[in-house]
This record gives sequence, C-alpha cells and structure tokens, in this order.
Amino acid sequence: MAETDWRATNQAHWKERVAIHLAPGGYDLTALRAGQGRLDAIVEAELGPVAGCRVLHLQCHVGQDTLTLAQRGAAVTGLDFCSAGIEAARALAGELGLADRARFVESDLYQAPEALAEPESFDLVFVTWGALAWLPDIAGWARVVAGFLKPGGRLYLAEGHPIALVFDDRAPTAIEGMPGWLVPYFDPRALVLDEEEDYANPAARLTQTRTVTWMHPVAEVLGALRGAGMRLDWLHEHPRVTWRMFQALERDADGLWAWPGRPWLPLAYSLAAVRE
Repeated sequence: MAETDWRATNQAHWKERVAIHLAPGGYDLTALRAGQGRLDAIVEAELGPVAGCRVLHLQCHVGQDTLTLAQRGAAVTGLDFCSAGIEAARALAGELGLADRARFVESDLYQAPEALAEPESFDLVFVTWGALAWLPDIAGWARVVAGFLKPGGRLYLAEGHPIALVFDDRAPTAIEGMPGWLVPYFDPRALVLDEEEDYANPAARLTQTRTVTWMHPVAEVLGALRGAGMRLDWLHEHPRVTWRMFQALERDADGLWAWPGRPWLPLAYSLAAVRE
C-alpha cells in the first residue's frame, strides 16, 4: 500500500474516533477536569515522578494523558498526526488552565524533528497503548525518540503485547469464548482491516472503518532502540491491558482487562530505555 494511502486512511479513521471519544460513553475526563487526572494502573506503578521534567508525548490523541502529566508538574509537548485530536487537546488544555504547561503540535511522527526542531531537549519521551502498530518503520520511530532525548533521558513505553495481537475475536479460527489466529507474529506486511467498533465506546459504530497497521515483535522494538543509541533499563510483561482486547477478558479491580481464571498469554509489555 502506498504511503499516502495508509496515512490518509488512518487519519480518517482517527478523526472519527476523536468525536466518539469526546462524546458521552467515550473517555471519562471527570478526574482530569477536577485537577486529579489519573493514568492507568500499569503506568501509575512504573512511571515515577515527572514534576520539573520536560516530556514529549508522541501520538497523544486528544491529550488526556498529556494533560495528566502537566497536572503533575511536567512541561509537556503532545504530538499527533490527527488535526481533530490536536484541536481537541488544545481546547481541553485551555479549559483546564494548562496551556502554559502543555502545548500540542500536529505532525506526522516521522516529521516530528522538523515540526518541533528541539533536538536533545527532553527528559522523557512518553509512548503508551496502541501507538506502535500504526507505524510502518520502527527503526525510524526509535531514531525520532532518541533524537529528542537529552543524554541520560529516558523513554517510557507501554504497549499491547504483540504475542496477544496475533489473535483476534474476528479471526476465522476463533472458537466460542476465545480468539483465533489473525496474523503471524513475524509477518512484516501491512495488515488492512475494517473495524466498526470503538475500543472506548463499544456502542458506537464507525463509518471510517478501514485501518492499516503493522506487527512489531518485541525483539524488533528492542533492536531498533539499541540501534538508535538507547540502552534498555528494564522490560516487564503484563497479564492485563487497558482495553478489552478480547471479549473473553474481564475487568479487574484496577479497571484493567485480564484473562478469566488463568493468564493464558501476556496482554501488554512496558519498558524503560535510556539514551546513552
């Protein structure tokens, strides 16, 4: 698929998601609007203090987590390729009185160095949940991350586990109550799907259903970071994830989605890497 095709296809898809996520039944912004924004339980346990840090949030969507970090004393730049998401994030920052701590930039991730022109200026690059699958070139992503970090600065990444993303409820091999095979773990080709249901509001139905994504094995991500001059600090795997990846999952006391009974497969992973 041509570069313009996948980019335009995904932008149209995410533009529609912005409206769904800001409408009733979408994202719950109550705590954020009360000045007490919360990150998910996995990130809360791992990220650590950010007060006084310069943070770059890549693929920030409507800025909910970006503004949560700003509420905690960070100076945050959020970047996303979707104009509707950036407009919503800027409006929310103004509503919350956080425009002096959080700015939002519309840019394709791979053009971020030109859009921001702030090399080696951030203490932390923050990337979470459903970001990497939308990128065809992980080595290029890692170079972008490293290029924005100060020496000694770190990346925090939390993602759906690619082992779990091999499976899907819509796969022809799905059986009652369990997902089936969807895509091979080592398949580098673009995966083109039609998604009508939204992950935040299952009652909503998308009209811009076409998506183009890529599978990125964990070793590929780690190798890309190493090739960009990053050193792995730690890597964690999790039997829980922030969205209902499969219908078989059940919500736990922390608001995360987990396997019933036994943790059959890792559902998420997270890591910290340091720019040397």
